Amino acid sequence: MLYSRDAAHFVTGSFLCYLWSKARICVRTPSGRKRYNVLGTFDPISLSMICVTNTISINSLSVCDLLWEIGLLHPGRKIKIVLDNAAYQHGLFVQKFARELGIELVFRPRYSPNLNLIERYRKFVTKKCLYNRFDERFDLFCAAIDECVRHGGKHSTLPNSRH
Repeated sequence: MLYSRDAAHFVTGSFLCYLWSKARICVRTPSGRKRYNVLGTFDPISLSMICVTNTISINSLSVCDLLWEIGLLHPGRKIKIVLDNAAYQHGLFVQKFARELGIELVFRPRYSPNLNLIERYRKFVTKKCLYNRFDERFDLFCAAIDECVRHGGKHSTLPNSRH
């Protein structure tokens, strides 16, 4: 199994995209700066996504949680995960945990976002799920992201507007 892994940090706010208007339009946006962190692993063959989410931060424990989920899905199989050079992924704790699960961590060269398949997935989720939308509550914002990630390319199941 070959996976690509990265973290995305979705922040509540206004994603306007492009707006042209003769009259000024006020766009509602939530106050504050709440963040929904998604640490995801993407399988390019089956187009499936495995995620660990939280509202605090992504750290080595989050990475180990995700490694555990992947290890449970593929017991006894050889697994390689391609990931970036974030500091929390290089720690001895993470590397030791991956070895115990039989998972090989392959680090991409620095400054190579084009080699990261999951980066394209993050852009897709942002465009299909967050642009030109407003969510009253933070839990609705998180649910919309989860729904988009769960359905992957089948974004047509998402509602056109959420109020």
